[in-house]
Amino acid sequence: MVTSEERRRLTAPPDGMIPRIMSGGATYRARLSLSSRFENIELAERVLGELCDEAGWSEAGRSPVLSSLREAIANAVRHGNRMDLGRRVGVEYELSEGEAVLRVSDEGEGFDPSAVPDPTAPENLLRPGGRGIFFMKQLMDRVTIETRPAGGTLVVMSRRLNTEKTGGTLHEE
Repeated sequence: MVTSEERRRLTAPPDGMIPRIMSGGATYRARLSLSSRFENIELAERVLGELCDEAGWSEAGRSPVLSSLREAIANAVRHGNRMDLGRRVGVEYELSEGEAVLRVSDEGEGFDPSAVPDPTAPENLLRPGGRGIFFMKQLMDRVTIETRPAGGTLVVMSRRLNTEKTGGTLHEE
């Protein structure tokens, strides 16, 4: 639960961050524009936590979504924007009682996701790289990664509540 002090900070954010939390029926939306700092991952997680509370998501239901959000923002800061404080990371949330859809964008050069080595291949087990995308795909029901024509990368992830991912397949609980 977000404290009144945290809520005040969300409505008057420092460092040019622009959070907007809107609810429309049973769908809860928010949008953030973050500077390329790893410290901003915590703010993005708090906003997601607040939306999960509003939508009635349990701790177990939100855990894979939080982990995927954390990884997508870290990738945007590190790989996309190359930690350039002049570049922004956009985060859009859309949660309902049954599904979460997250969009994370950066202002970097973009990349070809098919060129990222499979971290589970024997020759890559000890190499860094590719694990974040791998984990997002394991935790979420759908992950798309695209390079935008004007530059930057957009990651769109979704997960339905009451689903369990095991071995790359989806099982209803």
